[in-house]
Amino acid sequence: MFLEAIALSEAEWQAIILSLKIAGSAVGWILVPGIAVAWLLARHEFRGKALLDGLLHLPLVLPPVVVGYLLLLSLGRNGWLGQWLYQGFGFSLPFTWQGAAIAGGVMAFPLLVRAVRLSLEAVDPKLEAAAGTLGANRWRVLFTITLPLAVPGLLTGTVLAFARALSEFGATITFASNIPGETRTLPLALYTLIQTPGKEAAAARLCVLSIVIAMLSLMASEWLARRARQRLQERDR
Repeated sequence: MFLEAIALSEAEWQAIILSLKIAGSAVGWILVPGIAVAWLLARHEFRGKALLDGLLHLPLVLPPVVVGYLLLLSLGRNGWLGQWLYQGFGFSLPFTWQGAAIAGGVMAFPLLVRAVRLSLEAVDPKLEAAAGTLGANRWRVLFTITLPLAVPGLLTGTVLAFARALSEFGATITFASNIPGETRTLPLALYTLIQTPGKEAAAARLCVLSIVIAMLSLMASEWLARRARQRLQERDR
């Protein structure tokens, strides 16, 4: 009886696997741009920096539905960018799992940038200057000094971005809808079960599973960051 109560159905497993796929894809497409933007904000002063910083953090304070609607306006088939993608390449993002990954990535982007930026700002600029005086160019300094020292922040930002993309609801349902097997991620599956009479047990299972995944993500983020800091300290001895 207990095993039957906790056993996941095929649809629930499908939602979990799809969620992991979408969250992984979301992190994959924002990782390099996120590091680049974080480096720009951490190492350069320029006109409009405060405005750029504010725009990057808008998804944290805007209702997710607003973000999804803006994505629909820009990347829909009649949007300024979506129309070009569809007419030029026959590629449409709304109501697809790729669109869900875009929505999740947009919502997770500020968390990644913030974590990486704080880690980059903690790197002593004197170390970078010393490497430059020894003949290392800017790119070599970045990849051999700056980024290795910022690994704890990179790991933390990556895991937090993955967890945020995994839990995204509002932007996803607005931009990619709630299509079984295509865009019905774990939060959307839970929402569907809550709206369905007699599915309270299944909803409770997914609720507990969501909490477990979130806790594991946070614990993994902390563990990876701690291990990275320990390795850096051991290397400096």
